[in-house]
Amino acid sequence: MSINWMAFTPLSALIGGLLIGCGAALLIIFNGRIAGISGILAGVLTGKGEGIGWRVAFLLGMILSPLFYLLFQPMPQIDITVDWPELIIAGLLVGIGTRYGSGCTSGHGVCGLSRLSLRSLVATLTFMLTGMITVWLFNPLQGG
Repeated sequence: MSINWMAFTPLSALIGGLLIGCGAALLIIFNGRIAGISGILAGVLTGKGEGIGWRVAFLLGMILSPLFYLLFQPMPQIDITVDWPELIIAGLLVGIGTRYGSGCTSGHGVCGLSRLSLRSLVATLTFMLTGMITVWLFNPLQGG
């Protein structure tokens, strides 16, 4: 595994991380809720849980934020090098993983670790290790 240093943008990555952290902090401070996207989406789709309004507003903010970004910068070029079936399978596997792991990377990695949750530490280490193993296994198969 290597980093493309020519495409590495530490300032924008830092700003993005700070925005995610601030958003998660504001949600827990003012609403008492964890910014775990899979849980927020599940609450909207199932209608279970309290406060569907804030959940819909949170998701709309995530969907509409790229339009706000366009006011200041053009969208970066995205190059997807896999076919639709692979994307669909990957998405389904991520969805299954979030259900088995009782949360997603945002819930465990951002919010859980900041609360010093042991379960979130184990989940985040599992996400990262699984991702690394997947890249190590499949990258040579795709000519990388």
